[in-house]
Amino acid sequence: MCSPFGFVVIHKPAGLTSHDCVNRLRKVFQLKRVGHGGTLDPAVTGILPIALGNATRLLPYLPQKKTYRGVIQLGKRSTTDDLEGEILSCAMWPKLERSSLEQYLDKFRGCIEQVPPQVSSIHVKGERAYRRVKRGEVVTLPSRKITVFELQLIDWNQFLGELEITVHCSSGTYIRALARDLGEAIGCGGCLSSLRRTAALGFDETQAISLPEKKGDTYEDRPHVLSPLQALNHLPRLQFSTEQELLHWRQGRTLLLAKDRYQPSLTPPLSIKEEDNNTIVVLDLSGEIAGIGSWVESTSLKPKVVFNALG
Repeated sequence: MCSPFGFVVIHKPAGLTSHDCVNRLRKVFQLKRVGHGGTLDPAVTGILPIALGNATRLLPYLPQKKTYRGVIQLGKRSTTDDLEGEILSCAMWPKLERSSLEQYLDKFRGCIEQVPPQVSSIHVKGERAYRRVKRGEVVTLPSRKITVFELQLIDWNQFLGELEITVHCSSGTYIRALARDLGEAIGCGGCLSSLRRTAALGFDETQAISLPEKKGDTYEDRPHVLSPLQALNHLPRLQFSTEQELLHWRQGRTLLLAKDRYQPSLTPPLSIKEEDNNTIVVLDLSGEIAGIGSWVESTSLKPKVVFNALG
């Protein structure tokens, strides 16, 4: 049996960690090399792309934008910046029209500085921040630049102090921190009430499946594995035309090729950075992925990731 190679997109249920989902798929596929793209908090639901086998090597090259739909509760501050933590204070929120809320939300659109929640998986001196907080330490995390490409107000309930939003953002964005900072900007405090991730790493909810369940001593049938190419449409492609080209590639050689042979990306580039680094998806003679390369001075294709390499 061929080793699985590709992605399974799980709709993560509440109560499980991302690592729990990875461990489940290790057992389902009887495979050690399994990795996820983008941690979800246990309380958060939504899509979790999981790479199988050598597809784990592609995770850094997948599009890093993510989309969420969530509810922010105004008037409450918590230790975790969501309702899962200890409530520190409660206050009434002011009378707010949608137009006023939009003005507050404008402060969180575009490229902004954000301080992550103390209870997070960020490393502090070699240890996860949440572990230090659990021991009673006070962790000070530096702010970092993130980008909120789109922040849409879906609904506002003045009576409950709840606003429903969708957020399309860069990797590293904490929606809990956004909820906290919005509440502080309004002056009443705020925290995240619920959250679902609807898109990540080039995959969306239409491709997501439920986490396989155990039946007796075995798990359900293995889920369908998606081709890695489905998440790489943002990068240009080049397909080899001769066996010799493929052989040299598999040997890890830099190939002299005309750059005009490459096919443009199927979707627009996600950032200037991706346009500048000349990353390209390389296909074998049958159109399957052979690896990831980069152009050097528009004349040479240098291997970065090679599948089925020859020693």
